[in-house]
Amino acid sequence: VQLQASGGGLVQAGGSLRLSCAASGRTFSNKSMGWFRQAPGKEREFVATINWSGGATYYTDSVSGRFTISRDNAKNTMYLQMNSLKPEDTAVYYCAAGRASWLARTSPDYGYWGQGTLVTVSS
Repeated sequence: VQLQASGGGLVQAGGSLRLSCAASGRTFSNKSMGWFRQAPGKEREFVATINWSGGATYYTDSVSGRFTISRDNAKNTMYLQMNSLKPEDTAVYYCAAGRASWLARTSPDYGYWGQGTLVTVSS
């Protein structure tokens, strides 16, 4: 079972990036999924989660209105569209698959983790 995050890179403040998380080895279409991030010198924090069907989402306050989480269960892939990026969004972004089907906001709620993709926002 593998989660592969991609799409990170260097972008100027105000720009956009789209992260992808492709799952292989098994399907997660009946599980929630989420994004976390870890900035240099800080603990990993929750960013966004989506339920099994994609019909419900939840965001941390600092990204609400700027980031959009989505999923395509037919492709076993999750996305994070990040707009209006700020320097404080700089971090390694990790995707994760939940242990259950409903929204999940804490690390223990997730059983599988991707390797992370670096997002750097310059001012």
